[in-house]
Amino acid sequence: MRAPSGYLLAARYRLSEPVGRGGMGTVWRAHDELLDREVAVKEVRLPLVLDEDLRAELCARTEREGRATAMVAHPSVITVFDVVTEDERPWIVMELLRARSLEQLLQDRGPLPPRETAEIGRQVLGALRAVHAKGILHRDVKPSNVLVTDDRAVLTDFGLAALEGDVSITQAGIVLGSAGYIAPERVLGAKATPSADLWSLGATLYTAVEGRGLHGRRTAAAALAALTSGEPIPMEKAGPLTPVLRGLLMIDPAARLDAVRASMMLARVAAGGTAEEPLARTAGRTVRNAATIAVPSFNRRPQHRGLHRAGSAPMPPPPLIPPPAQSMAQPPVPPPQFQQRAQRRPAEGMHRKPVSRAPEPHPLVRFVTPLIRLVLPRLLWPKELRKRR
Repeated sequence: MRAPSGYLLAARYRLSEPVGRGGMGTVWRAHDELLDREVAVKEVRLPLVLDEDLRAELCARTEREGRATAMVAHPSVITVFDVVTEDERPWIVMELLRARSLEQLLQDRGPLPPRETAEIGRQVLGALRAVHAKGILHRDVKPSNVLVTDDRAVLTDFGLAALEGDVSITQAGIVLGSAGYIAPERVLGAKATPSADLWSLGATLYTAVEGRGLHGRRTAAAALAALTSGEPIPMEKAGPLTPVLRGLLMIDPAARLDAVRASMMLARVAAGGTAEEPLARTAGRTVRNAATIAVPSFNRRPQHRGLHRAGSAPMPPPPLIPPPAQSMAQPPVPPPQFQQRAQRRPAEGMHRKPVSRAPEPHPLVRFVTPLIRLVLPRLLWPKELRKRR
């Protein structure tokens, strides 16, 4: 039974009007009376075929997964504020976004350009990688669960995704998800994995860029039959997105495109390139050869030393020829470089100021000087005598 408008949830969240409906619940615009802010409340309606024990178990799992989703800090992940259990069913309180779903965007505009689709896919894939790192699987990636604002794409409906993880749900014969967006292995009864979320993302991007669902089938069994028939997936408007979509929509999960490579390929297409081009182009770049880099030497004299002297010229390096054998009677001859250093150059040292010595005083001056110093005060001494002092 759906809650009426104006219902007060947990004595805090006042439901005002529904903003979206699905097979498993309704999204309400609500007002948080405690913090005085607008929020979105997801009312989860459990199937009537479930017994009391299973309903209690599903409510507990929804609360755990809701709190785990709240731990994920990513701009493309819907922010979960609270998980409330009331009237024997879970309620999920989330941020309220002024946005349209990707499904509504396709209805208003038609197929999106490949570059815009790649940017949406890149952001949604970033959200999937963030929640997968926390051990959470979405299990219901489709256009209606992707909200698109002016500057970001946000993945929603994590509360319902938690319901798929229980094995007992499969035993009850319930298959959660939308036809055309469920991975083939999940239709066959296999356990959900991160690779299944990537397949659902590929089907979502295919719908966004082609303007129609995968193979146009309305049931999961019909879509699986079309995929396993061997018919090629038609790609008419995908353009540079074709390699990404073919990699994400592989039937075999082991051969499917992984999240890291898919993220890089989507980023290239969103930047205006192709999916298979290298990340860094080295063409046109000049790489300096290591042999041309001069390495300073610390065991020999620098070549520029002494060039400031007038008339000096750089000395040539000594030849690498061993000196001739000499007899023991003759004294050893120094090498040529030491002979040149021993001979003083004509202009060497001319830049230095010559030092002049004072002339010797007259003998009479040397005799009279002690008498003058003894008799006269210092102020009356001759100028030359005061300088000598």
